[in-house]
Amino acid sequence: MLLLIGICPTMEAASARRTFYKDVLPILENRCQECHRRGEIAPMPLMTYEETRPWAKAIREAVLLKKMPPWFAEPGHARLADQRALSPEEIGTILSWVDQGALQGNPAEARPPRQFSDGWRLGKPDAVLEMAEEFHIPATGTVKYQYIPVAANFTEDKWVQAAEVRPGDRTAVHHILIYVREPGSEFVRGPKGESILETTPPDHSKAPPDDGIGALETGGPSGASMLTLYVPGGDYMRLEPGQAMLIKKGSDLIFQIHYTTAGKPKVDRSRIGLVFAKGPPERRVAFLGLSNRTMRIPPGAGNHRITNRTTLPEMVRLISILPHMHVRGKGYEIRAIYPGGGSETLLKVPRYDFNWQLSYFLAEPRLLPKGTRLESSAYFDNSSNNPANPDPTAEVFWGEQTWEEMNTGFLNLELPADLTPEELARRAQAAP
Repeated sequence: MLLLIGICPTMEAASARRTFYKDVLPILENRCQECHRRGEIAPMPLMTYEETRPWAKAIREAVLLKKMPPWFAEPGHARLADQRALSPEEIGTILSWVDQGALQGNPAEARPPRQFSDGWRLGKPDAVLEMAEEFHIPATGTVKYQYIPVAANFTEDKWVQAAEVRPGDRTAVHHILIYVREPGSEFVRGPKGESILETTPPDHSKAPPDDGIGALETGGPSGASMLTLYVPGGDYMRLEPGQAMLIKKGSDLIFQIHYTTAGKPKVDRSRIGLVFAKGPPERRVAFLGLSNRTMRIPPGAGNHRITNRTTLPEMVRLISILPHMHVRGKGYEIRAIYPGGGSETLLKVPRYDFNWQLSYFLAEPRLLPKGTRLESSAYFDNSSNNPANPDPTAEVFWGEQTWEEMNTGFLNLELPADLTPEELARRAQAAP
């Protein structure tokens, strides 16, 4: 009974004769084809009737249970842009189409097909930077995080308005973080100043219990900041006109890549596409993470909460939020407590999905005054009821591998023109 509420707007609409070309194809173009086309992350294309018809019953189940399109934000909090969730009318149309026999209809009723840039969701990039060599992933075992330098060779400062990371082999790449390493930075350099290709993760097994403090991080030391990232099911980074992220001249990019083994050798050569702003922007944007590395999840805990807190030392504007956890991740929320009194929940994701790590863009950047306290709560299921849990008997700490855990809210923040992301993070960590 509950499933019927809100998905059948009228009995008349539900009983109308639905066809693929007239009714269903526009929904697929607007909501599904971004991922469901060749070369993208979805397992099958849904561009034509012939491609879609065999999946009709699976599509019906996915939209009825609201598994597809993936959208996990709870309504009623900060207003979000580009919501992927289908409307009740769209769900009703798809259900009626399948129940009526998934009819093809008249191809002449179809509108012109949606055009996609070949190989890039952001359109044609202004620059493409690629790993200089292929990386060979073994068939089995654990692969340490790789830190691979990619030369940019920019002879002038570049302001980036959009960026898209594309793995060479999605089946072998768990995630890619892209860092900007400025000239002279010590970030992942060897004793003679050369770049090194991997680092050894620190041992977090003796971490103190969760203290609820957390930290705002750029991901690297002074002179290295995050530009964007690739995670399963994630979107590309795009900013509004007047907003951009800086790559200083002479910088190179560091690809931090987490490879996973899958029973046979694989080869990867990942790349990033960049779209530049037309000129220096009105507002600088930085990508930072709110994390708590002192996390400790007890064995068998079904709903363990880890908290992060930080106080902003300057006024910023929040553009987007990307929650990140591993396979024990269950839910996530982040709140703002304002210095003048009052608070609000900015984002609540009651059903986190490791395979669809979405960026939630606010409909308008949210002003966060100086002294605003950000508090996040990450919830984890370390019990045997979690089918993705690799070991319910294990005590779990912060770690880089998938069987370990993380709890980070990646935040796209609009900063004052004279404030660097490194300085913002340093002052936030020093705040009481």
